[in-house]
Amino acid sequence: MTRKTVIPIVSAAPPAAAKEVGLYEATKKIYPRSVQGLFARWRWAMVFLTQLVFYGMPWVEWGERQMVLFDLAARRFYIFGLVLYPQDLIYLSGLLVISALSLFLFTAVAGRLWCGYACPQTVYTEMFLWVEQRIEGNRSARIRLDAGAFSLEKLVKKAFKHIVWIGIALWTGFTFVGYFTPIRELGMAFLQTQMGSWEVFWVFFYGFATYGNAGFMREQVCKYMCPYARFQSAMFDRDTLIVSYDPQRGEPRAPRRKTVDPRSATLGDCIDCSLCVQVCPTGIDIREGLQYECIGCGLCVDACDSVMDKMGYAPRLIRYDTQNGMEAGWSRRQLLRRVLRPRVLVYTALLALLVAGLLASLVVRTPLKVDVVRDRASLARIVEGGRLENVYRLQIMNATERTQHYRIAARGIEGLSVSPDEAVEVEPAQARWVAVRLQVPYGAAPAGSHTVHFDIRQADGAAQVSEKAVFLVPR
Repeated sequence: MTRKTVIPIVSAAPPAAAKEVGLYEATKKIYPRSVQGLFARWRWAMVFLTQLVFYGMPWVEWGERQMVLFDLAARRFYIFGLVLYPQDLIYLSGLLVISALSLFLFTAVAGRLWCGYACPQTVYTEMFLWVEQRIEGNRSARIRLDAGAFSLEKLVKKAFKHIVWIGIALWTGFTFVGYFTPIRELGMAFLQTQMGSWEVFWVFFYGFATYGNAGFMREQVCKYMCPYARFQSAMFDRDTLIVSYDPQRGEPRAPRRKTVDPRSATLGDCIDCSLCVQVCPTGIDIREGLQYECIGCGLCVDACDSVMDKMGYAPRLIRYDTQNGMEAGWSRRQLLRRVLRPRVLVYTALLALLVAGLLASLVVRTPLKVDVVRDRASLARIVEGGRLENVYRLQIMNATERTQHYRIAARGIEGLSVSPDEAVEVEPAQARWVAVRLQVPYGAAPAGSHTVHFDIRQADGAAQVSEKAVFLVPR
């Protein structure tokens, strides 16, 4: 009888150093520390500038209208002295392409400075953080308040903070809607509780987005939701200006007293105070090298410079530099010389051509639009006098800020006449439908379709448009 060997299966004991790691980790709240310095002042300057433009522009008038207004109901866009119609969508497309290419150029030269100084997410997060600091206190006080037990003080501070946040968010939503509905009319409708349902929806939707993104999600938007953080590496190279830590000068890092000479103690200039981490709005350690979460705000530069000043060391242990410049120890002049590299020159040339083309198109743009629509109820008919008639409807759009008079003419067939033949009046920045009858003597043209052209000319001769149409001669 064959005896079977049985090998027992016994679970192996886990190694002593093993530890359980969760696949999903709760996000830890970041408490950025406030800091003073050059780049912090630049950030606040951009906050004031961008919000002055955003909140103030809808209230500025141009003549007798809002200076910037995207009137979707009337299908007109007012931008300073320009009146654009849906047919002018090419200008909006050109502007978007120029904005994208400008971002590519700026990123190739100086990294994510847009994110650190002018991005709406950064700007509103900075505003909400400022409110939080004024109400709840500095970084240590906020940490203690959140970790502490529920109390009346905690309730009051949290409630007051959120009331202010909601107020800023709703005003932001109201201003946003004011770019699409005249803001003064919108304000009166709000006071009279007569705002439209869509206006109410967008005020609360945009306000809720601002409240949630700047008050709660903050750096999570930059790290996980914003696509720019993911494809920025395609625009970076070793000559792109980024926030960099100098390991040759800073390592090995260790805490020490001010009286200790780092050279005699074989230490670097970094005292491992972690202030650069505490001030970072995305919570990264810049000493670990370039990371996609870095938004290039420069606050770690300000924090490190303040420590270097107190220790009596040279500033700019953390600084704006390039990878090549950091490794080779380049001077500022050498760094600036590397800015004019092929990638930057190509971006600049394309951007200059697009801007020049858009400006030239706007300069030669005719402030008159005409659409021709055939009257489908009557394709062709014989009228009094034995003449053959086709009827059309012309939409004449006045893209100027003054009342204009236009005369309508037609050509293409011998003996072609136009009715009405008097000037047509169109109000400023308005459109008017005009019924136009074209007549030819019977037999002046063979049966079939014939191309004709409508010539619409401004009375003073400043603008003229020609539109093609078809004149039908029945068999």
